[in-house]
Amino acid sequence: MSRAAYAGSGRWVVKIGSALLTAGGTGLDQPAIAGWVAQLAQLRAHGREVVVVSSGAVAEGMRRLGWSHRPEAIHDLQAAAAVGQMGLVQTWESCFQRHGIHTAQVLLTHDDLSDRRRYLNARSSLRTLLDLGVVPIVNENDTVAFDELRFGDNDTLGGLVANLIEAKLLVLLTDRDAMYSADPAVDPQAQRVATAHAADPALDAMAGTGGRLGRGGMLTKLRAARLAARSGAATWIVGGAIDGVLTSLATGADIGTLLLPEQEPLQARKLWLAGNLRVRGRLHVDAGAERSLRQAGRSLLAVGVVAVDGDFRRGDLVACVTPDGREIARGLCNYSAEEAQRIRGLPSTRFAEVLGYIDEPELIHRDNLVLV
Repeated sequence: MSRAAYAGSGRWVVKIGSALLTAGGTGLDQPAIAGWVAQLAQLRAHGREVVVVSSGAVAEGMRRLGWSHRPEAIHDLQAAAAVGQMGLVQTWESCFQRHGIHTAQVLLTHDDLSDRRRYLNARSSLRTLLDLGVVPIVNENDTVAFDELRFGDNDTLGGLVANLIEAKLLVLLTDRDAMYSADPAVDPQAQRVATAHAADPALDAMAGTGGRLGRGGMLTKLRAARLAARSGAATWIVGGAIDGVLTSLATGADIGTLLLPEQEPLQARKLWLAGNLRVRGRLHVDAGAERSLRQAGRSLLAVGVVAVDGDFRRGDLVACVTPDGREIARGLCNYSAEEAQRIRGLPSTRFAEVLGYIDEPELIHRDNLVLV
């Protein structure tokens, strides 16, 4: 696929680092943020859905508190994040409002995406916001995250969000214009890596370390690209200070570094579902549901389920089996075992009557289901 094809219509996750957002630590760079927002508004006008992963809370908090060096103590980091998050969100909101676009603040911790139930909740929330035409502004919840629960950098968070919403493209805006074969500041012969596969082990030797304000570096960007590739997303590492950088990417401009996934999005995601999660239960389906899954590629509806085995939670991986015990599919269930038992055989119109609420109309959405 060409660069333009990867940058075509679809979902984009755009991550912007602290050094860019805070003009090297001198405070939020309002003109720069306004410029990126204007470009994001153009992308949306041309059919792209956008999620912004924004660093900068800790750096802005450091500026407001008069700190010149990033603290190491977790409580100091949490305090800086709490102070800085106020200005960060206000800035994003005011800039997008100039274009008549609503925003939403979404704060996540590692635990939100490692727990399957909370993963599905976050996924549903983000997808609903996108359906409503809202731009989610995502950041790590530094204020409450403990050291062992931290993503470690917002590059990693960007890769996980790309998985979460099945994005087509992850854009990592950085203070460097691309990934190079060596550090250009040290080796004048260093060459820009224009395109490569994210899984290429040769890229590891080209990665660097983090900077004074952020926790990332080229190494974390490479790791984020590999995370995004798990669901088939490409990753574009490019300089955020390039004039019109986002609109240039949308035309397939030969700038930055484009890291490609090994598989197409659907194939990559379903390989992950099939091979990397433990089956927690079984849903016994009738002949009609089997045909619907196998021949039509549809979601699994509760009306086609005749029995439920196992003790699983919302978001766990379950197997779909025929009356004679053959496994035909597996996927992430939108309801717990107890809930699935109560709504089996029923149309979704009765979920609220039986459960008192409705999360999703399907037991397993086709995007979260793979035939075996």
